[in-house]
Amino acid sequence: MSSFPDLPVTQIIPSLLSALQKRSNAVLIAPPGAGKTTGLAPCLLQEAWCDGQIILLSPRRLAAKAAAERMAAMLGEPVGHQIGYATRMESKRSKDTRILVVTEGIFRHYIQKDPELQGISAVLFDEIHERSLDSDFSLALALDIQAALRPDLRLIAMSATMDGTRFSALMAEEDRGIAPVFESQGRCYPLHYNYVGRQAEISIEQNMAAIIRRALQENEGGLLAFLPGLGEIERTAALLKDLPSNICLYRLHGVIDPKEQRAAILPAEKGKRKLVLASAIAETSLTLDGISIVVDSGLTRRARYDRQAGLTRLVTERVSRASADQRAGRAGRQTVGYVWRLWEEAAQAGLSPYDPPEITEADLSTLTLESALWGLDDPRKLRWIDAPPSSGIEEAYTRLRNLEAINAENRPLPHGEALTRLPMSLPLGHMLLAAKERGLGKMAADMAVLLSERGLGGLDCDLESRLARFRRDRGPRAQKARDLAARWQKLAGISSSTPPTPDNENHIGICIALAFPDRVAKRRDSTGSQWLSVGGRGFQLDPASPLARHEWLAVAEAQGSAQSARIIAAAPLDKEDITALFSDKIMTEHLVQLNKENYAVEPQRRQRLGAVILSKGRDDSPDESMIAAALLEAVQQYGLNILPWPETACTLRQRWAFLAAQSDEIRDNLPDLSDNALLEKQAIWLEPILKGCRRLDQIAPTALSQALDNLLGWQGKQQLEDWAPARLITPAGSSHVIDYQAEGGPAVEVRPQALFGMKNHPMLANGRVALVFRLVSPAGRPIQTTTNLPDFWAGSWKMVAKEMRGRYPRHPWPDDPASAVPTLRTQKGRKVH
Repeated sequence: MSSFPDLPVTQIIPSLLSALQKRSNAVLIAPPGAGKTTGLAPCLLQEAWCDGQIILLSPRRLAAKAAAERMAAMLGEPVGHQIGYATRMESKRSKDTRILVVTEGIFRHYIQKDPELQGISAVLFDEIHERSLDSDFSLALALDIQAALRPDLRLIAMSATMDGTRFSALMAEEDRGIAPVFESQGRCYPLHYNYVGRQAEISIEQNMAAIIRRALQENEGGLLAFLPGLGEIERTAALLKDLPSNICLYRLHGVIDPKEQRAAILPAEKGKRKLVLASAIAETSLTLDGISIVVDSGLTRRARYDRQAGLTRLVTERVSRASADQRAGRAGRQTVGYVWRLWEEAAQAGLSPYDPPEITEADLSTLTLESALWGLDDPRKLRWIDAPPSSGIEEAYTRLRNLEAINAENRPLPHGEALTRLPMSLPLGHMLLAAKERGLGKMAADMAVLLSERGLGGLDCDLESRLARFRRDRGPRAQKARDLAARWQKLAGISSSTPPTPDNENHIGICIALAFPDRVAKRRDSTGSQWLSVGGRGFQLDPASPLARHEWLAVAEAQGSAQSARIIAAAPLDKEDITALFSDKIMTEHLVQLNKENYAVEPQRRQRLGAVILSKGRDDSPDESMIAAALLEAVQQYGLNILPWPETACTLRQRWAFLAAQSDEIRDNLPDLSDNALLEKQAIWLEPILKGCRRLDQIAPTALSQALDNLLGWQGKQQLEDWAPARLITPAGSSHVIDYQAEGGPAVEVRPQALFGMKNHPMLANGRVALVFRLVSPAGRPIQTTTNLPDFWAGSWKMVAKEMRGRYPRHPWPDDPASAVPTLRTQKGRKVH
């Protein structure tokens, strides 16, 4: 390996190699351009302990391929000999390959296939500061292998901007302490910073286009501009279409053809200047030849997983300081660099130090399943720089049970093991295996590639159109995708000659429904703009889309908030497909609905798939207990007053309320008839009398009175009658209703003649409250109110009698009413019954 050029990182490599002779782990921090990605691995091959292969993990396919090509070029040989690479889309390696550059997902599959990593001497984790889920998980598994099976396995974490102290502690060895940290100063070409700020009144693309033009005029060399994503790149490119002829514009992101990606990386032709509009793909591990200017929008697009919605959405956020430093470093790799930042210098301190770890908010289904296959009942038992949150693990267990990947005890099932052998997401793997059983394996493999590789077949929302364009595409990227689909078919045991199941034009939708059953959605309005998914989430669709005319869609991708996510990839289904796919999940429900106008119960029968109602109608054989429960719930919600209480029952409760207000002693001696008590005891007194009722007004009034009597019991009724009688029987034998809601206390209206001979005033509540007498004339007009009849007889009666004799001479007005004979002989007077 002596033909390798002198790189800045080589200054510290002797110390690092010396440390690795005595221990297994190390941390390397080196700035962009120092050569850590391409310089360290070849030097390790010279060590006596390194008799196997070296795996170099790269965060992106483009970076992995570029790193392998650069190392191979330094050796003067083609890729695939001593230096090789392996990504999901392609690989170049041979039996002679000693250094293999792989993406993190590929490495994780190596580990599951061979937990001892036989034949591998070292694993280098490049750009580990990015904190991807695959990177963190791969390191955790590698540390577990090292501790249990391979103490000789060397593990090296590398980055330009990571928190070395935390990784050093994480990678500590039991008998040797924390891992040593080595820092390279790199090749420090000066960087000149320009903080230009952003004009809020114009778009990010207009801001970037203006700064790019200015930077090209004021600085020499090629220019690399960082934008959040594909849309911003294309719109900025459109604004720069009239650049001078010596400036060659390239795009660099994950969707474009590999040939165009390669052109963006290579040096510009003589006499030309290179302008590269890139996403975050160009932040790390790549050296773009000829670049001396960086224009940074300060924005990045990250995937955020919404646990409640079960959807991953892309959000545009400010970059971290670590990412901003990585971007700036692209300008100073080969010469003096110029960095233009689209934010104020004062805002620099407000950037977060590092990118947030993906593990804290990602879908943890794959991690959880692979941990179960690893033999762990809880992924948190591994060594993590940031442990996965328990909420994410619990959600993952639920999702895995729905996929039939694990059992109720969270142990992996054969189907789960089969899923981990497929290098794709679990939903797509499940789709591939389930579609195989339906004769749709080839279709599912194509759809898995289409959904994994953004941009294949275009960005049409209609997956049928996208698949048709993909199959017509003869470009190198499309061909590699077809080769990948063929490999996946082979891995899943799908014969390429298997004919598809006939007589159904919704094959694509069926495949998508198998992958994402909770995203099957039904149209909610006539325009096709509003949709409801089986999982209960709301989706939106452009009414102009051809998909809007369908009643059912299988949604593969959606972006936005949980209740109004925008459909960006879907295929149609029909009701027959729904029945065939989900017959075991379609529920028949017997429901009752309360009409609030007349408190009537309307029984319904409906079929439901998740949150989507398939059909509903009148239930001709309703469950009587459900009807009773609905009526009880109505009383609970709207109160006792909605019941058809008869007057006798109302009077009974008024008498009870009067007594209950007098003292705790009285209240404790009587059954409780308060509103709260009756509502709590509905099952005892009300439910039995609801049998056969569909409306509350069908309850027999006498049944309500009898229900209260039953609650009181014989002793309670006797006590109530003694202390708060319903009527007063006068000495003359007349009966008068006592008004227990009268102002001033319980009262009766009575002619004084009916009370003649009464020497003691009637008392209520066991002698606590005097009954109020409202005395009236023979014509029913008020003449006196008293709560002490003996005092009235002895006092003001004489004046009242004198006046009344003149008006009603035919009626008795004795001087001594207390001794007179009660009488009603001339007329009965007014009585209330």
